[in-house]
Amino acid sequence: MEFRLESKITDEFLILYPIGELDVYNTKKFKEKSIKIYQKEKKDILFDCKELEYLDSTGLGSLIFILKEVEKDGNKIVIENLKNSIMKLFKITKLDDMFEIRG
Repeated sequence: MEFRLESKITDEFLILYPIGELDVYNTKKFKEKSIKIYQKEKKDILFDCKELEYLDSTGLGSLIFILKEVEKDGNKIVIENLKNSIMKLFKITKLDDMFEIRG
């Protein structure tokens, strides 16, 4: 499945919608596009993952990279609508402590 990243800006968040499979083949593009969008609108990021089908360890690494960048500006990342299989990955790696994760 092709990977896409869509975005929307609200008063509270820069909302990013990862769509498809975030894996070793597209994490570089995902990081670059996320940071480029963030640089234009430096606010807390909400990743709405309702259409994220798959995430591997490189995808997790890219989220950590983005988190480190936004934390430099005092901002945070909120992640919501994770599929159960992806949520398990966050719990196994203890990254559910690093990110604010909502239902």
